[in-house]
Amino acid sequence: MTELETIFQEKGRAVFASLVRILQDFDLAEDALQESFLAALEAWPKTGIPQNPTAWLITAGRNKAIDKMRRNTRRNQLENELLAHASASYWPEPHFWQQSIEDDQLRLIFTCCHPAIDPKIQVPLVLREVCGLSTEEIAHAFLTKTTTLAQRLVRGKAKIRDAKIPFVIPESSELPDRLDSVLSVIYLVFNEGYSTSYGAQVQNHMLCDEAIRLARLLLQLLPDPEVMGLLALILLHQSRAKARTNPAGEIILLEEQDRSVWDTNLIKEGLHWVEKGLASGQVGFYLVQAAISAVHAQAQTPEQTDWRQIAALYTVLLRIEPSPVIALNRAVAIAMADGLALGLSLIDALLAEGTLADYAPAHAARGELLLRADQLNEAQTAFGRALALTHQAPQRQHIQKRLTQIQSCS
Repeated sequence: MTELETIFQEKGRAVFASLVRILQDFDLAEDALQESFLAALEAWPKTGIPQNPTAWLITAGRNKAIDKMRRNTRRNQLENELLAHASASYWPEPHFWQQSIEDDQLRLIFTCCHPAIDPKIQVPLVLREVCGLSTEEIAHAFLTKTTTLAQRLVRGKAKIRDAKIPFVIPESSELPDRLDSVLSVIYLVFNEGYSTSYGAQVQNHMLCDEAIRLARLLLQLLPDPEVMGLLALILLHQSRAKARTNPAGEIILLEEQDRSVWDTNLIKEGLHWVEKGLASGQVGFYLVQAAISAVHAQAQTPEQTDWRQIAALYTVLLRIEPSPVIALNRAVAIAMADGLALGLSLIDALLAEGTLADYAPAHAARGELLLRADQLNEAQTAFGRALALTHQAPQRQHIQKRLTQIQSCS
């Protein structure tokens, strides 16, 4: 890989983010990005790589776009407005370049996650425009047709253009509400990567890596305790990636995993951010979840897991974000801490409410607890219901394995 190719790979999305802010248009910025690297390909072999290649590329892309717009004598009103904005756009003094480039990346994240944009479009928009994944890669990750996803991206960018959504970091008064949507998008990206909804693989490592990269970028630009919590949460989950499946691709439950292959570097980093976040005294949704993951990460063996602490943390989490899924996780923790019967009664009550009736993990969790309690017939029924609701191949294989285990004991 040439040095220019390395710069494109490492700095391309930063250049793009600044060009979006300057040109106020995704497509113009994408064209300008390509033009800037073509200009570098021509100039740098003669002049050498500049001291700040990112700033050089942004300036070159801006100038190329302005020249192109000026040559277009049949510009419409929108193009005239974009030309005026690009021509008058502020570009800082050299000693402020790095901060400005980083701020532009943060602006782009918040723009893609603006409340006016359909939440279903926000995730692919972030993956495409902020992370630089191709439309084909994103479509493959979400098992969507490329043409369908391309249309969604077009709608998202059109919404930003037509609604004149500003490429800005929200004001401090707006930041808490806007930050929630950004954190939610990154969390959704990671969750889809960590446990894919459909298909033959448990995990999509590309999506997990992108979520971690986004969380690190966001924390670098905005050191908020909840950002620390989100980064810690996904790092601690990802630390177990190699232990989650056997060589055949079958799921291995947490308590059965070989903890010696957990990634200690990711655990160390995750624990650091949990501690720093908790030290702020501002406890939120992601930070409490990260604290729960930290308890698991610090247990050398399954038997050493402090289930009472986990149950207490889920109680706190349930107050922050009342949710039947969180209540389900709390019920499992209580079962492990205070007895299977109590945990099962809580899960049965949740299922009776109806919200989790079609939620496969609820029936699978119930099946696991019933199996531990040697209530084989009821466990078989619970796992059968979970199997009917599960679409991911490795999860189906795991449930089927449990059903086979029950049948062999009958």
